Amino acid sequence: MAFLASVFGRMFLALIFIMAGMTKVMNVAATQAFIEETTTLPGNLALPVGIFEMVLGVFLAVGFLTRISSIVLFVFTLATIVFFHNPLGDHTQLQLALKNLAIAGGLLMVFAYGQARGSVDVWRERDRARRAEIRAARAEGRERGAEEARARSANADG
Repeated sequence: MAFLASVFGRMFLALIFIMAGMTKVMNVAATQAFIEETTTLPGNLALPVGIFEMVLGVFLAVGFLTRISSIVLFVFTLATIVFFHNPLGDHTQLQLALKNLAIAGGLLMVFAYGQARGSVDVWRERDRARRAEIRAARAEGRERGAEEARARSANADG
């Protein structure tokens, strides 16, 4: 059950970033205008930020570079609170800031426990361990063969 919760939780968090990134990429002009009117940041960040959100969202969903993706998205989410939801006296902005804070908390959980079964990271690590075991077994077999050859040679000479 914990495995399924881990995988679905990671995917649901990722969906937020994938959808937000797609919206930014599909509506670059509107996103640029929003960035310029809401913050002091340049509007030409709209497209790179959209691509960033989509790529890291997909990484998070499939479990590729899970810990790195989750911590980078954590920092990004906190930055959106600072740049976009900072007038906390406004009830709407406070609610949006709290929502982003909850998302950031979920990303910290993924950072801590996200490399569970069912992620690409775990599959890659398992394959790496298997290849190491195979190399060790081959080296052991070559060593045994060399010892047997030395023993046969010693018996033939003796």
